[in-house]
Amino acid sequence: MLKQRLQQKLLQKLSPQQILLMKLIQIPTVGLEQRIKQEIEENPALEVDASDEKNDDEFDLQNENTDNSVDEGEKDEPSTNDDEFDYEDYYDDDEIPNYRLQVNNRSADDEQYDIPFSAGTTFHEYLKQQLGFRKLDEDKYNIGLYIIGNIDDSGYLQRTTDSMVDDLAFTQNIFTTKESIVEVLKVIQDFDPPGVGARNLKECLLLQLNKKQKEESTEAIELAIVIIGHFFIEFTKKHYQKIIKRSDITETQLKQAIDEVLKLNPKPGNSLGETARTNHYIIPDFTIINNDGELELTLNSWNNSELCINNTYANMMNKLAVQKRNKSQKETYSFIKNKVNSAKWFIEAIRQRQNTLYSTMKAITEYQKEYFLTGDETNLRPMILKDIAEKVGMDISTISRVANSKYAQTPFGTFLLKSFFSESMQKDSGEEVSTREIKNVLKKIIDHEDRRKPYTDEQLTSLLKEKGYPIARRTVAKYREQLGIPVARLRKEL
Repeated sequence: MLKQRLQQKLLQKLSPQQILLMKLIQIPTVGLEQRIKQEIEENPALEVDASDEKNDDEFDLQNENTDNSVDEGEKDEPSTNDDEFDYEDYYDDDEIPNYRLQVNNRSADDEQYDIPFSAGTTFHEYLKQQLGFRKLDEDKYNIGLYIIGNIDDSGYLQRTTDSMVDDLAFTQNIFTTKESIVEVLKVIQDFDPPGVGARNLKECLLLQLNKKQKEESTEAIELAIVIIGHFFIEFTKKHYQKIIKRSDITETQLKQAIDEVLKLNPKPGNSLGETARTNHYIIPDFTIINNDGELELTLNSWNNSELCINNTYANMMNKLAVQKRNKSQKETYSFIKNKVNSAKWFIEAIRQRQNTLYSTMKAITEYQKEYFLTGDETNLRPMILKDIAEKVGMDISTISRVANSKYAQTPFGTFLLKSFFSESMQKDSGEEVSTREIKNVLKKIIDHEDRRKPYTDEQLTSLLKEKGYPIARRTVAKYREQLGIPVARLRKEL
């Protein structure tokens, strides 16, 4: 049964302008340029301010007039125009010598450098070319094309034979069997680079070892084939003593076989896929310069154009605002007003974004002044999002958005803003240090350990306590995993 009643609620809602600002704050400098272009395309009332370009043009014209000041006297003289004289009558393209049409501003001693242009084939195109060299009937050739299409960039086949049989029947009307697919797959696995078309890492390594054995057969390669084929799990877990005992070999023989395995490529597709990949460069959002002990912070805005309201839309809105409007004019006025307001909100959001980013990074720079002056990570103070939020008077979520995927260029390198944030830990002396400092000490200990007998987490805990860092074994394991360092058993070498 429906009832009518009064209810009082306290809600906190974000306005569209606040949502837009939060999204813009989270975007790094690289993505902001695309976001501005997208907004300009969607909103005709928003455009790039061309005042700077006009000023440059006026400056060029002034220089041009200054350079041509000698000719001003000639311009003041009255021009005599003779109608009987026509320059076209005396001008003929055919009579101009060739040397007058050539530009040569280089001497014979200048060296000319040509820019190399790389245009290589992609990884999958290379496989298709090799498939075309094999004598296959039409069905097997189409099966081969389908298999190549399911090979990823690393060179592995990610589909099972059962699923490929069904897909070929439904999509290409090719009715085949698992045996036929495996037969064509064996042909593809013989292609270059060695190991392509493997269904797992074990098969990939065996394909490369078998191909290597055909070229040069050695005892180490044969032993490596036995180890990968029969003791692959023990090999991945580095249970070397089990392999030595079960294979009845010496430690020297095992080391030689492992050296052959380490020469192999676990991702054969990457060796040919480099030409198809684009390089991703880091563009810093902030630049910090040490100017005689004073830190200078600049916000990178090289690709942020000055935005303004389109004059045509602004004038149309002003005219429609003062005159009486019919129905169609009301719709036009409403459309123009919404576009102009949206453009104003976007321009204001960009301005607020710049101010928020600058004030936040300014607070981080002042908080970590000793670190930015020296570059010594031991001077990196413990700092969390709450510390900066209280300093700039903003919410923690806003500081988190600023620190997300932003980079700062310092005299010691370009770093992610998140790397400057770390928790604090108290040493035996009572001094508070950053957890980043502890991670660096832990990494140095592991880098200088004996690879034949690497330190366990318990031993690492004891060594850190000796250096004045009293942390638990679980914390050591957490820091080790964050540094991407495996356990002691996997770090062991012969």
